Amino acid sequence: MVTPLQYGDPPHVGPFALQARLQTAPAGLVYLGQASDGRVVSVAVLSSGAALDAAARDRFVTAIKDAQGRTGVRGWGASLVDRVRGRVSPDTPPVLAMQDGPAPWVAVPYMPNGPGAERFLDPVTVSGTLIGQRHGPDFAHYWLGDRTPALPAPPAPPPPPVATRRSVVLASTLLATLVLALLLVTWMLLFRGEDEPEPPRPLPNTQFVPTPPPEPASPEPQQPTPGPSGSGDGSQSPWPDDLFDGRGPI
Repeated sequence: MVTPLQYGDPPHVGPFALQARLQTAPAGLVYLGQASDGRVVSVAVLSSGAALDAAARDRFVTAIKDAQGRTGVRGWGASLVDRVRGRVSPDTPPVLAMQDGPAPWVAVPYMPNGPGAERFLDPVTVSGTLIGQRHGPDFAHYWLGDRTPALPAPPAPPPPPVATRRSVVLASTLLATLVLALLLVTWMLLFRGEDEPEPPRPLPNTQFVPTPPPEPASPEPQQPTPGPSGSGDGSQSPWPDDLFDGRGPI
């Protein structure tokens, strides 16, 4: 049954782009992929637990190498002998590509309702008691139930870029200029002359005290003056004494 890719499934395996899941076997997973030339392939990948088991990984790689077709008459003859001896199942599909190592995988042509890459996952699991006579429960691998695919380790990070001679010279010149400027500023702050006049201090701000406004005063009454007759009745003649020779107006 074809199911969509799930979280943790690799988008690519070698040169093949994975599109969906075809089968989940006890020893690994089978994917539907596509090659760069458009061919549809079936890709089998060990589970992470089976890939950590050296014996299980060796059985998977050995089954792939036994079924791997080689070019030439000798290769076809060797493949036929292996099939006759029973080392390779007659319905095992031809191997298009494989990868051994810590995370092995194999790719074969995809045939609907036909054998696929899951054939190479069958010899990975071993059943029975391994002693010939059954005395208890069957042998079970510790990694059974693991459904995470074994992925190759990420590539090592690239080495740091090597600086060119021009960039090294420019960086050295800039660093020397900064150090010289720092030394010059330090010398000016620590060893400047003591006889240098200090800058004049600013005068304090002038404080203006407002004066009270003037208060208006009432005029004093005018005192009476004696008239030309010499009488002191308190009346004042509006005419001056030197006018009309002291005789007053006519």
